[in-house]
Amino acid sequence: MIKKIGLLSTGGLLLGSTAHAQAPTVEALSVSMDMVWIMIGALLVFFMHAGFAMVESGFTRSKNSLNILMKNFLTISIGSVLYLIVGYAIMFGSSAGGFLGTEGFMLSGHEGELGFFVFQAMFAATCATIISGAVAERIKLSSYILLTVAMTAFIYPVVGHWVWGGGWLATLGFTDFAGSTVVHLTGALGAVVAVKFLGARIGKYANGKVNVISGHNIPLGALGVFILWFGWFGFNGGSTLAADPELIPHVITTTLLSASAGVIASAFYSQLRYKRIDASLTLNGALAGLVGITAGTGDVSPIGAIIIGLIAGVILVEAVSFIDRKLKLDDPVGAIAVHGVCGIWGTLAVGLFSTSTGLFYGEGISQLGIQALGVVAVIAWTVLTVGSFLYLVTRFSSIRVTKEEEIAGLDFAEHGSSAYELRESLYSDNSSTPEFGTGLVHRLDSIGRKPKPKAKEV
Repeated sequence: MIKKIGLLSTGGLLLGSTAHAQAPTVEALSVSMDMVWIMIGALLVFFMHAGFAMVESGFTRSKNSLNILMKNFLTISIGSVLYLIVGYAIMFGSSAGGFLGTEGFMLSGHEGELGFFVFQAMFAATCATIISGAVAERIKLSSYILLTVAMTAFIYPVVGHWVWGGGWLATLGFTDFAGSTVVHLTGALGAVVAVKFLGARIGKYANGKVNVISGHNIPLGALGVFILWFGWFGFNGGSTLAADPELIPHVITTTLLSASAGVIASAFYSQLRYKRIDASLTLNGALAGLVGITAGTGDVSPIGAIIIGLIAGVILVEAVSFIDRKLKLDDPVGAIAVHGVCGIWGTLAVGLFSTSTGLFYGEGISQLGIQALGVVAVIAWTVLTVGSFLYLVTRFSSIRVTKEEEIAGLDFAEHGSSAYELRESLYSDNSSTPEFGTGLVHRLDSIGRKPKPKAKEV
């Protein structure tokens, strides 16, 4: 990654020096094509934030949709600015003992790396926005913003430096092509800690049952998944950092195949497990396959990508159930399972399926051990830092809205408005929600309906 940054910087100088030349050199044209490809990748990753907003809105209740939209807009905006000021320097500045970068704040001395900065800023914001869905419907907006600041300015950049900035994990040979661990696992771990501090939504775990709180618009969530899938071609493809005519088609192919396999596996495994093809699990299966392939997308075969996606789809179904029913972590969109559990699987899969270092290709177990070490290190770092940060924040104020605000919906509580004209029950605490909910239509139909009186016995 460091070498590629250097080439991009040199390329910028070459382009500048040939600006007035009669004919640009082949090298200058090559660098120009590389930069155009990286910018296309950056724009696709930016568009993924629309996908996150749609998935989170669709999988939660309508009375919180506006709040979710505002969180996603603020995440990309705050994240970009903070990554410019401090995050990029910590991630890609000169290394201090392989732990973090120490120079380049405000891009000082790195002015020729603007294109690479934009691409990486999109990744930083993606890491932070993973938390948004997991903490939906009960976190204060101000608390979420504070956590976004911590993630994009320091917690994520340190992990990025370890792997992509020439840090100690990179030195050991840890491989994460586009961020199964760096981006997705880090964001999911932040979500785990935040959910533990917040607790579950009102009525989620009541009367000894795990109650389903249905999303209000699954078609909207499906649109979000399609957007994320589309953007992921830039997420993984742009991470080549060059318009490589051989590597890019390979990365796009493995990305497509793993996501497709994830959908197939989650659909049929949910049929086997629950006697129905569950829509939300199937949609998340696509994301599971995408997260799973992200670490090894450039170095696994198409068949390997399919196997990784199939396993990710099954893992997703089991992880959602385990996290919800056993760990009792209330994650409305399944972000912890998708980005965390499948992020771990994708990272370890490199040690198994990599055609150059994988165990299944006769290269021994060393790469798998390095991958496992990296996962453990990132878990320890993220849990410690996010936990410490939220502990300090909660010493001054609660990070959760009041019960009344949660019941009314965060759209009104935080923004004084609503995303829809459609009216939803504002006073139900969901304590009577059945284990298999029947959705918004059933809830609306039941509002104000009184039970019929029983006939008198003669």
